[in-house]
Amino acid sequence: MHVYRFIVSGKVQGVFYRKSIQQMASLGQIPGYVRNLPDGTVEVVAALHDDQLEDFLTILQNGSPLSHTDDIRYEIIDDEDDLVYDGFEIRY
Repeated sequence: MHVYRFIVSGKVQGVFYRKSIQQMASLGQIPGYVRNLPDGTVEVVAALHDDQLEDFLTILQNGSPLSHTDDIRYEIIDDEDDLVYDGFEIRY
């Protein structure tokens, strides 16, 4: 299992994107969080098994019915201290 940090750009704020990601991640029992960033992008941090990465990227790409994703960048991060392992939350 790795902890990934995703930065999603496009029309992803003010369109229920965070809520949609939170619901889908919770259904898949994926721990992590999602939050808006000041530059208009959305940050998503999630603990994923290697076989979950492609499906999670699809979730991020699809977002909500009102959202439009232009780009998804991601990296594996070492600092897991901020990650909540009891579920997937929306952070403010």
